[in-house]
Amino acid sequence: MTTIETTVARRGVVFVRAAVAAQTVAIFFQALTAGLLLSTSYGELLHGVGARVMYGASMLYVLAAVLAWRPGGGSPRPVLYAGGFLALASVQVVLGIAHVPSVHVPLGVLMFGLSVLDLGRRRR
Repeated sequence: MTTIETTVARRGVVFVRAAVAAQTVAIFFQALTAGLLLSTSYGELLHGVGARVMYGASMLYVLAAVLAWRPGGGSPRPVLYAGGFLALASVQVVLGIAHVPSVHVPLGVLMFGLSVLDLGRRRR
């Protein structure tokens, strides 16, 4: 592996780490705004904005994983994780719009846990 290939691979790994970190922070923000949703008048607005940011962060994770895999020569495994997470985020958005909290809330907790685990795996 040449120096240029090593640099590209390293940048890909850093981009994936940053995307997973952004996703994790966005999901944590969603947990905070879910509480505000129940107790304040502006909670719904914040939760709606946070949902868009979280979904964008999930798409960014997919992009980062693909860029780290194809041109960077990395493993395709993060693409599978990112794609699965984007699928969960899509289900989460649909459930939120449909007002199904009995599934929306536990799925949000699961997504936060999975994102934290993935972030921890990227830190090693």
